[in-house]
Formats: sequence, structure tokens, C-alpha cells
Amino acid sequence: MASVSSQDAAAVFDPLRPALVRVAYRMLGSVAEAEDVVQDAFLRWLGVDRGAVREPMAFLRRVVTRLCLDRLRTVRRERATYVGSWLPEPIVESGEDVADDVTLPLLMALERLSPMERAAFLLHDVFGLGFEEVAATIGRDLAACRQLASRARAHVRADRPRYPVPKEWGLEIAKAFFTASRDGDMERLRALLAADITVYADGGGKATAHGAPLSGLDNVMRLFATFASAFAKSRSRLLRYGFINGLPGFVTVERGDILQTTALELENGRIVGIYVVRNPDKLRHVVETLH
Repeated sequence: MASVSSQDAAAVFDPLRPALVRVAYRMLGSVAEAEDVVQDAFLRWLGVDRGAVREPMAFLRRVVTRLCLDRLRTVRRERATYVGSWLPEPIVESGEDVADDVTLPLLMALERLSPMERAAFLLHDVFGLGFEEVAATIGRDLAACRQLASRARAHVRADRPRYPVPKEWGLEIAKAFFTASRDGDMERLRALLAADITVYADGGGKATAHGAPLSGLDNVMRLFATFASAFAKSRSRLLRYGFINGLPGFVTVERGDILQTTALELENGRIVGIYVVRNPDKLRHVVETLH
């Protein structure tokens, strides 16, 4: 009977799992953490009176969110001591799969929020839940939830894409950037970059990466000038173009067999942000998607 009950529980839970992972990932910025949380939620699902649950998705979203709030306290302490720039784990998608505007810059902005602000903002502004459901999920009253979401909104407004970039155009810029940067075409590269461009590189202390974010066109051009000779000696192996956390970019294998994702934030036709992830711990799931 227990196995039959488990099968019944899985039959309801499994179709909801992708949406629950999506909630958890946006709360935590980590695929592995999100999958662990959702599995914990399944174990709790096994132990409840499922016949009394009228809306499984609402119930499970509530469980996942609360588990994420608990885990965020530990995660935030760990990220305070992270080596170099911290970036969310990259999710690589095709153009057809990009479903919302929770882009990489917004995920980074969410890191500056308190766990409760993050939950209220995501549940209401991103997933479209009413404040009654938000209040039931995070255990705060309506007025407090409205205030949390409003405060979060003010913090992240500047990091939401104001002018969505057509997918085909975004990929064309990604291709042009890859070619110019790897060929050492500094003139073409400069034409692609905005004056206020910033480069972020996440190696996590486990792969070589520029430490602090580097800002300004001249500084970034000097950085790529130093890369030019290395690219000439050991050409990057392009694995695919695609969208990385909603931004156009590409996946490559660099010198030393280092897997790398590069995402490009675009504004007014120029690249304003370059986000590079080289930390192998954050790229394990990317390897799986490439096979």
C-alpha cells in the first residue's frame, strides 16, 4: 500500500516539479539548491493528507517558498565569503524556451534584498500571485506583503529590462561579439560595447577569473587586448549560442578545457554588461544540457 501511495503522490507531484524548480531557482540562484529544495518538498508531500489538499500547486509552492526562506539564511552567509564576483548559476536555453524577464541582472539585484522582500516580489510581480496568496505563503499580513513587494520593486526597478531585445537580434550581437573578441578585432569589438560597460567573471576560486567587476570602455578594451594573444594561441571552442538567464550569449570551452558561459546584457544597441561563469561547480548542469 505504501508503494501505491507513493506512486499516487508522484503522479500529482511530478508534473508540477518543473514549475516548482523554477520558483526555487529564482529564490536561490542555484540549480542544485533548487532541486534539493524541491526534493525536500516531495518528501513532505508524501507525509501529508493529500486528500485534504484542494490545490496541490498552491500548497507545494508554499512549501517550496518556505524551504527556500530557511535555506537563504545559510546561503547568504556562504556568499558573503565567496571568492571573487558571485553570479547565479547559468541556465542555458534556446530562444523558444525563454519565458519571462527574470534575467541575470535581475537575479543579481534580488541578492540585495532580504529573503522576505525577495519572496514577496517574486511571488507577486514575477509569478503573478495575489497578495492574499503571498501572505499565506510567507506568513505575513496583507499590508506587510504589499510593503515588502513595494520596497523590493524600488530596489530592482533599474535592473529589469526596459526595452526587450528581439531574440534574433540578440543572438546576432552575441555572434559578432564572439567573433570580434576571439579574432582580436579591437575596432569591431569597441563598436559593440557601451561606454559604461561592466565585465563580471565568476571563477569561485576554482578557475581563473578577473576578481572584482571591471567597468569602463577603456578598461574593458585593455582587458580584451590582453586576451587577444591567448585566444590566438588557443582558440575558444564554441559549443552553442543561446540565452543564458534570459540574455543572449554562448557556451565555450577555453584554454585548459575550462567550460565557460558568457551572457551579454544589451541596451540601446550596445553591450552594457558581460557576465562570465567559469566556476565548474556552477556548470555541472550545463554539461548535462549539452548532451
